[in-house]
Formats: sequence, C-alpha cells, structure tokens
Amino acid sequence: MLKQFAVPENIAIRIPFTKMRSAVEAIFLELGMNEGDAIRSTDTLLYADVRGIDSHGVSNMLRVYVTGLQSGDINPKPKWKIEREFPATATVDTDQGLGVAVGPELMELAIEKARVYGVGTVIANNGRHFGAAAYHAQLALDHNMIGLSMTVGGLSVVPTFGAEARVGLNPLAIAVPTDKQPPFIFDASMSSVAGNKIRLAQRLGEPILPGWVAEADGTPIMESKELPDDFLILPLGGTREIGSHKGYSLAASIDILAGILSTAGSAFQRSEGNGKGTGHHFTAFNVEAFGDLTEFKENMDEYLVALQETPTAPGHDRVIYAGIEEHEQEIDRRERGIPYHPEVVEWFESTFSELGMSNLLA
Repeated sequence: MLKQFAVPENIAIRIPFTKMRSAVEAIFLELGMNEGDAIRSTDTLLYADVRGIDSHGVSNMLRVYVTGLQSGDINPKPKWKIEREFPATATVDTDQGLGVAVGPELMELAIEKARVYGVGTVIANNGRHFGAAAYHAQLALDHNMIGLSMTVGGLSVVPTFGAEARVGLNPLAIAVPTDKQPPFIFDASMSSVAGNKIRLAQRLGEPILPGWVAEADGTPIMESKELPDDFLILPLGGTREIGSHKGYSLAASIDILAGILSTAGSAFQRSEGNGKGTGHHFTAFNVEAFGDLTEFKENMDEYLVALQETPTAPGHDRVIYAGIEEHEQEIDRRERGIPYHPEVVEWFESTFSELGMSNLLA
C-alpha cells in the first residue's frame, strides 16, 4: 500500500477483527437487512479491511451504504430473480440490492454452473455497489476454481484525450487456486487510482501523485500537488504516451461485459435514474474441466515461486505477485487488530448514537 493511503501507526486505532465484524453486522441488521444479507455484507467489507484493502472496507463504504439504506436507494431485503438463463449462464435482476449482499450468492450460482458445465457466468443488473471485487472472485478458490469478477464502477474516468467522465472506475478481480503458495488474487480498477483511494489520501492530507487525475478541462496533472476542487480521474496509464489508451479500453470492456451485456443500462451513464442500476459480472472456471487439478496447482506454485525469485532492481528488496501483501496484511491484522483512522471511529460512534445503538466498539 502506498503511504498516501495507509493510516500512520502513531494515530491508528486498532480494533480486533471480531469486534468490528460484530459491530458492522449489527448496523446492517438495525437498518433492516435480513440475517443472511447482513452476514454476507459484513464478510465482504471485513475481507477488505483485514487484507489491507482499506479503500473498500468499512472506512469508506459503510457510511455510503448506511446513507443508501436510509434514503431508500438501496433495498435492504432484495429478492433477486433470474431474468434469462442458459445451462452455463444467467442474467439476474438484483432488485436494488447491495452487491456486497447479493454478489456472493451470484458468484456461488456461477460456481454451481461451472461445477457441471466447466464454466459458469452470471451477470446482474439493477444492483448497487459490490465492495472489493476480490472478495467475490476468491469465493471460487475453495471449489478449486478460478474466479473472475468485475463491476461497472462510478462514472468518474475520462477517456484518453477527453474532457468529461464517460467510463466507470470498473474494477476487475481474478483469483487462482494454488497448492502451497498464497493464492494469486489480483484486484484493481481500470483507472489510474481507485476513487476510494483518493478519499483515503484526502482523509490523511496527502497530495495526489502525478498521473492520477486531470484538471476539469481534461489536462493530465503530472506533478504531485493538492487535489483540485474540480478534477477528472485518469485511466490506468495516466497519459497516452504511457498507456492510458489501454486502461481506457479495458474500462470500456468492463462497461460492456458487466453493463451493456447485463442490460443494466449503466455502462453509458450520462444520465441518472436509468432504472437498471449498476451491472456486475461473475465467472467461475472449473480447473478440472481443462486439465488435471493437482498438476495445475503445482504448476501455479512453480510459476509464483519463479516470480518471487526474480532478481531485484536497484533499491528494491523483493519481487512479489498479486495477493502476497494482502496475505501478509491478513496475518498481521488478525493478530494485532485492524488500524483505523480516528475520524472513522468517530463516525461509528455518531452512527451508533443516531441509530439508538450502544457503542459496540467501546
């Protein structure tokens, strides 16, 4: 994690995983969720927090969910339904349900289809934010499958050479099972920086880095400075010279695969209230449908070890792969507690009071 996003240890308030988990679940139940949805929503958020994906944990997202549940924008008790189905695929209307609640169920549906047909894909419309994409993808690991998840994120990213946001942040995650090595789990937005990470940097008073955002007229900001009041988030790559056309096109691809394909109407989000909410995409690949499972997992271990044994460039002490740092963070945070910014703890205290609940973090 870049220092711009990490809560400094000298101000961090560490809260045990189990205590925070109980508090978050209690808030969801208080806001009208049924027990199953509350548990799934909490699991998704705390997965992010315990693995160091602070941008998509309770610090940023829970307050958004609380507001949405209170305003009626989020349905606390969605009854999702399959609109179209083939043996290996399904399209689902999530009934304005939170993706952190409904998404895990839809990934499990994709897994069940992959168990029979080798590959299973479920796409969804009429949804709401689904948290860390990695959570949904990694659900496939226990079934010896490769998981893929993606979602149409907030309309915040400017196309290369553009001066208006026209594509989503659009995170994509892939999780791959291994034998002895920590699983390969990649999760990233197709923007130069995740929108929620900008919130983290603002909370910590950190400047933006070059290539993260553009001025309101679309001019990329290529120096470290304070975040301007009006800005646009740049695609992955920052500028055309260093590959922004790749991030832009990948973001557009997810608009298609998770938005237009799901009939969500959310991929081209130039107007609010299109009636079909956010689109999601979940795919599971059954490894045994393609080859020997044991051999595949051994080959993955060999591959990942080779990556870690790459000679290092000057100034660096090791080479890693996606999932290693999160694995290490989980070990540390389960032992020492999850570090939160004091402002986040204050928000919890005021929210408990507003909801007439006791302070479950005391």
